[in-house]
Amino acid sequence: MQHISSATQPRHGGQLLVECLLALGGRKAFGVPGESYLAVLDALHDTEGRLDFVLCRNEGGAAFMAAAWGKLTGQPGLCFVTRGPGATNASIGIHTAMQDSAPMLVFVGQVGTDMKGREAFQEVDYRAVFGSLAKWAVEIDDVDRIPEILSRAWITAMTGRPGPVVIALPEDMLTSLTDIPALTALPRVTEPAPAPDAVAEAQRLLAGAKRPLILMGGCNWTPEGRAALQRFAEASDIPVIAAFRYQDQFDNHSEVYAGEAGVGMPPHVKALIRDADAILAVNVRFGEMTTDGYTLLDVPVPRQKLIHVHGSDREIGKIYQPALGIHAGPNAFAAALSPVAGQWADWRAKARADWNDSLSVPPQPSPVDMAAVIAHLREVLPDDVILTNGAGNFTVWPNKFFPFGPRARLLAPQSGAMGYGLPAAIAAQVAHPDRVVVCFAGDGDFQMNCQELGTAKQAGAQPIVLILNNGTYGTIRAHQERNYPARVSGTTLENPDFVGLARAYGFHVEQISRTEEFAAAFDRALSSPTGAVLDLDISAEALTPRQTLTQMRDAALAAKDTK
Repeated sequence: MQHISSATQPRHGGQLLVECLLALGGRKAFGVPGESYLAVLDALHDTEGRLDFVLCRNEGGAAFMAAAWGKLTGQPGLCFVTRGPGATNASIGIHTAMQDSAPMLVFVGQVGTDMKGREAFQEVDYRAVFGSLAKWAVEIDDVDRIPEILSRAWITAMTGRPGPVVIALPEDMLTSLTDIPALTALPRVTEPAPAPDAVAEAQRLLAGAKRPLILMGGCNWTPEGRAALQRFAEASDIPVIAAFRYQDQFDNHSEVYAGEAGVGMPPHVKALIRDADAILAVNVRFGEMTTDGYTLLDVPVPRQKLIHVHGSDREIGKIYQPALGIHAGPNAFAAALSPVAGQWADWRAKARADWNDSLSVPPQPSPVDMAAVIAHLREVLPDDVILTNGAGNFTVWPNKFFPFGPRARLLAPQSGAMGYGLPAAIAAQVAHPDRVVVCFAGDGDFQMNCQELGTAKQAGAQPIVLILNNGTYGTIRAHQERNYPARVSGTTLENPDFVGLARAYGFHVEQISRTEEFAAAFDRALSSPTGAVLDLDISAEALTPRQTLTQMRDAALAAKDTK
């Protein structure tokens, strides 16, 4: 806990804001400078080594970095952007943080209070624009209220269902002088704990089931909470599946882990959700991907007995009426559980066997076989690796074929935002400079934020980037060829020289044109002190990874159904 002097000598609002952020525990801030918050930049001049400003190349990239920081660390990611165009560029990261339930504070410059309402230069009503996009949007019009509103914003971002808070900073407010004391400590708010009778009822419902299932997700788990849930699941022999892109929150090597309920959902995971008679859903918001378009559970009353546990009372019953709703934080709830017994060992064993089967994938018909690549990565990457990705068919490789141990992490957007992977990898490397960070990026996905290689170089946070290059927006092309056959339009890419581009930013870079070249190239990438970009030629794939995956799994399921 960091304390700030209670001295009350006059200083401008920018200095007071930075003092409060230091007290709250802020260490890094991501942003693009703007004249609308020069007073904050002035204050940050004096905080090097305590609160550093990571200079980004686009506000969208900065917001992605802050969102990823929140998802990875559990503490609000900090983002500073200028008014108008800067704020609207940052909106993609705000939306992503909201859908990821990741804590984040976005500070936006604003026109002076004497100009509001005139459509002044770059003026935006941030409460109106971000009111439905963020968890809370607020404007600080009085310099003396900075500590009050920052404390509330931090707590709002962290508690209940975590999410982004947008804070508008009028220029004249930031330059006003004040002698009000800054915050002196990080607020401590404990999770809501479950009522003992509610825990007992949840365990009774599970014990009475024939096919119980645990569905878990969210980014506000502690190591202790994750371990407690794993102990309960293993002692009770209940299969566990993770919500969309939260498979890193449960040890995939545990014999109870059975897969991820996300985009391209494996048939066995669909069957688990559909056939379960009791589902313990912990810290899950029931998004479209996790429910397969809201088809696996009936709306509003599921066939399954649903026990929904969430730290926000607004999530319970939002879509599905639970048999039992429990307002509790995930870690407090997991700690309160004790094992239950039932006759479902075969159910759990089959779920695990099906997941193990799903990790097998046939060789891919491309110059660089991604099945071989992911197999190699599973062998050589350290236990605490951090993988990141944006959006596209290529994401099936890190999301479906890489098992996450208890120390590995995945940063991937529930919003399906292209361009997230590289900024997320940079943020992860800033947070953990000694860990291996690998970004998976499609060629189209990479070009959404490839300029952030400059941020990586300047910050000394240079991850390994794998560009899966097939010269197309693959996901859209797959939909296009299915819905409008022989009428391809607007999905073919003419790419730049990725080797030359990455080299210009100081990265080690190689172009990989054959599968046999990958292992040695990746070894060189791991040993590079400047990060690496490997351009992988997957252009000759006859099928996209998702098509291959779907065909393989559908065939396996059909074979089982005929037995």
